[in-house]
This record gives sequence, C-alpha cells and structure tokens, in this order.
Amino acid sequence: MRLIAAAIAFLTRLPVAHGSAFDAKTVARAARWFPLVGALLGAIYAVALRLAAPVFPAAVTAVMLTALDAALTGALHLDGLADCADGFGGGRTREDVLRIMRDHAIGAYGAVALVLALAFRIAAVAALIARGGALPPVFLAPVLGRWSAVLLGATQPYARPPDQDATGAPARYMSGTELVIATATAALAAAACGWRGTLAGLLAGAAALLWGWRSARRIGGITGDTLGAAVVLAECLVLTVFSAAA
Repeated sequence: MRLIAAAIAFLTRLPVAHGSAFDAKTVARAARWFPLVGALLGAIYAVALRLAAPVFPAAVTAVMLTALDAALTGALHLDGLADCADGFGGGRTREDVLRIMRDHAIGAYGAVALVLALAFRIAAVAALIARGGALPPVFLAPVLGRWSAVLLGATQPYARPPDQDATGAPARYMSGTELVIATATAALAAAACGWRGTLAGLLAGAAALLWGWRSARRIGGITGDTLGAAVVLAECLVLTVFSAAA
C-alpha cells in the first residue's frame, strides 16, 4: 500500500500520504503502479462524464473533463510538454535544450504546444461524446499515458544529475520489474477496451520508444519533462484511435 500511496502522491493532487516523504528510489519502485493510478484517474473522469454528458453540451463536457484532469494532476504533464517544446524547438545544443527546459517561463513553442494539445483533447472528447463512444478512451488514456512514462523510465538513459530534476529522478532507478507489472496492468486495461484499446496500446508504446530514441539523440536521455510529454502524446494517441472513423 505504501508504494501505491507513493504513486498517487507523485502523479496526482489527491489527498493521500499527507506528511509522508517519498524518496526517488521509493517512487521508482512505485512506478509499477503508475498505470493503476491512471486507471483511478480514468475512473474519476468516467464518472464525471456520465454525470455531465446528459446535462451539458458535448463541448462543455469536454472542457470540464480537461479542466478536471489539469486540477487532479496539477497539469504536471502539460508542463513537461511545454518545456520540451521550448527546449527542443529553441535549443541548438544539448546544453541549450536542457537549460531552456529548466526555465519555468513558457516560450512561443511551449505555448503553441499547449494550445494544440488542449484543443485536440477537447475536440476529440467532444466528438466522442457526440458519437456516444467517449467512455472507453476517457478511461484508457490516463492508463496508457502513465504506462508510457514507465516504459521510457525503464528503458532509456537519464539525461540529468538527479539533483537537477526532482520530477524525473525516479526514472534513474526504475527496473524491469516495474516495467513488467506496469505493462501487465496497461495491457489488461487496453484489452478491456476492445480492439481499439489494443491498437492504442501498441501505438502508445511505439510512440514512446520513438520519443525516447529522439530524446537520447538530442539530449542524451530522458528527463522529467520528456516523460511528461510522453504522457500527453500517449493520451492524444488514444483519443485519435477512438475518434477515427470505423
């Protein structure tokens, strides 16, 4: 239970483990339960969807779900996406990219990435609600998103010293055990959502590995920001698969 509490505390703003401090090694071991935390978030979003969809227009419900996600996660992964867009878009050398990614200010690349990601999420969820098929992807997206972060953390080198990246530092200590357990959870969730869920899982894994390869070539590995960007990318892929015409 301590590892599950650590995973929830690390990935969300849910009120668990108050007063407890989890070091990077504990969070790394807790990564095996990251997809389970994603399932918890997905269940919350699914309940919110069932309550809001009969009352509000599809677009309004989609905005509500997006706002709920930002509130429950502290916009942690969106921040990583913005930092990566600024760093990879504006940096010429490895040192430039890492320096820009550490800057808390959001530049033009980051702003555009955030707007596009949020607009895509809202548009896709609204379209799925109107079609009556939003429940499976709303549940599955956070599961595969968190699994993508574990996949990268367990297979890619770490680009920064741990004291320079508290969010990404646990990735330095992830092992195959965490990946196996996380993959089993993600695979079960994907299979439960039908063939589209399975396809989304395969695409999310392929995209994560491609992003990890690109990060390794550009900055020598992964950081907390690149993991956050991977989560957002995987979630968007899930919505893409489910919103595509049959």
